[in-house]
Amino acid sequence: MGSQAMVKSENFDVLVVGAGMVGAAIACALGLKGVRVAVFDRALPASFEPDQLPDLRVSALSYASEQILKNLGAWQYMEAMRMCPYRRMAVWEKLHFPSGRELDKRPNQTVFDAADIRQEQLGFIVENRVTQLGLLKRLDELKSVTLLAPATIKSLNLKGSKPEITLEDDRLFTADLLIGADGAQSRVRDQANIRLDTREYEQQCLVATVEVEGGMQDITWQAFTRTGPEAFLPLPDIDGKSYASIVWYNLPENVQKLMKLSDSEFLEELSTTFPKELPPLVKLHERGFFPLARRHAMNYFANGAVLAGDSAHTINPLAGQGVNLGFQDVAWLAEILTDAHEAGESLGSSEVLQRYEKARRRDNQLMMSTMDAFYHAFSNDNAPLKVLRNVALGIAGKSTPAVKEVMKYAMGISGRQAKLAKAS
Repeated sequence: MGSQAMVKSENFDVLVVGAGMVGAAIACALGLKGVRVAVFDRALPASFEPDQLPDLRVSALSYASEQILKNLGAWQYMEAMRMCPYRRMAVWEKLHFPSGRELDKRPNQTVFDAADIRQEQLGFIVENRVTQLGLLKRLDELKSVTLLAPATIKSLNLKGSKPEITLEDDRLFTADLLIGADGAQSRVRDQANIRLDTREYEQQCLVATVEVEGGMQDITWQAFTRTGPEAFLPLPDIDGKSYASIVWYNLPENVQKLMKLSDSEFLEELSTTFPKELPPLVKLHERGFFPLARRHAMNYFANGAVLAGDSAHTINPLAGQGVNLGFQDVAWLAEILTDAHEAGESLGSSEVLQRYEKARRRDNQLMMSTMDAFYHAFSNDNAPLKVLRNVALGIAGKSTPAVKEVMKYAMGISGRQAKLAKAS
């Protein structure tokens, strides 16, 4: 990587704000094609230690995301740290007798199995920090990429002929294009005056990391309830101990009650409330919660700036597709920008950035609408709708072609694919 000892003012092809998973991936993709990139972030993640307990923030990476990370050269570094493949995914709605006891049999359960579409796994559960560290390690090998972190941005200027970033130490950076990969509270989006379409959900999401008995599992499952899904994500074994990520969607008042319980009370509540598939719980490691909101930028670009990942869209995390949508943004944006770069086009031009918005807006909107439909379909007690959704789940569980198509769609192996998302 180039030296960080820089002159007072320096020009790049692209400036990227945010060195998280999406920002680091974009910088990698462009750097691999010789595009000169400067990446800015306030802080970098702590280094990886093999005996560290799992982080609270994890993602389910799809097959397409795996290919993107492999093609960028980051996957090998992630594998050397840790990840957990999952081969099956089960989905059902909890049904109860009039007495309140849950039904033992589940005619409405659908199980997705990678073997049915001749794949080794459906995806991998990976700690976000592991993915980010793998990408940063790859960034370090690219001479055309300069990483500035920790760095505090004093100002963003999008009113001149080129985007400008001024740091607290008064160093000035310019480029043809500014990429906002700075998350849901994007400063780049605000500076570009790009408005958001925002819808708040009634539920909040509680996440917990627990130690469990029984060894590393290869299945992730999600049980729908009236107050929201209850989900289980397997994590890698560490020093002979097994772990899992628990995801519990619930009403805000219930989440607050759960957060106030002691560790032992919380584990007891998990054991009694979650489905019988939940393995015996040994210890609570960490828990936290966050509100749920759907946000979609009204435009993906303006004034020489373009958005990717959570700065452009946040989605209900029901099916864990948020980070996968972000990596799809990366693949298409990188392809369009590198093609434009090789053709001698201005990377910040509306003509170039319109191609990216055209490639991504419709697919992102479709996934957001699909997750919204699931959320609204399963978040009420309307009797006819409850019958309809459970009949649909039951039919889906017996319809092999339909299940295969859903799996391929979720894995990102159906429909149009950017070059970066294809197996090399």
